[in-house]
Amino acid sequence: MKILFPLFLKLTGRRCIVVGAGFIGEGKIRGLLATGADIRVVAPQATPTVRRWAQAGRIRWLRREFRDSDLNGCLCVVAATSSNALHKRIFRVARRRGILCNVVDVPELCDFYYPAVVRRGALQIAISTGGESPALAQRLRKELEEQFGPEYAAWVKQLGASRRKLNAGSDNGEERKSRLHTMASQRSLRRFQKQFRAARRSSKGVK
Repeated sequence: MKILFPLFLKLTGRRCIVVGAGFIGEGKIRGLLATGADIRVVAPQATPTVRRWAQAGRIRWLRREFRDSDLNGCLCVVAATSSNALHKRIFRVARRRGILCNVVDVPELCDFYYPAVVRRGALQIAISTGGESPALAQRLRKELEEQFGPEYAAWVKQLGASRRKLNAGSDNGEERKSRLHTMASQRSLRRFQKQFRAARRSSKGVK
């Protein structure tokens, strides 16, 4: 088995196609919404949520059957319909054009997989089993969500601000590197967690 290459993509302004707008397609669309991608959805019917996204201008819904030309100019396509024949056709067309393709729940028709993701602000931890066991990936995600609590979002944001401030200063490279690692240490995290929890208790009026 060949190893997958882990990668975080910048999708802002890039065209991504989702074929199918049922409940499974809805989940795939939801994962793209915050990326700033140019999302186009091809499907004769759609869930109420997908309809609302289209009405709000968050996606462009092409209310019809898929056409090969829908892949023109796109970076990736996700196929989430009930038609195996259509899925195979989409994969063939995408492969000929050098477009990344994901056919939901069909690993052999995938160039990439949707990982299980833990999100804490700018921090993202992605877990993949290469399509072997999505259930295991989901279990590990739940365990990591307990390990990496909501305070990580605020902490990572603070680390980013501190990093930018240091980079604008006059410290030499080694000194700056040492300070950055100190700020990202477990000791720094524990100190921040105490402050974070105290602030939450105070906001709730808990003494």
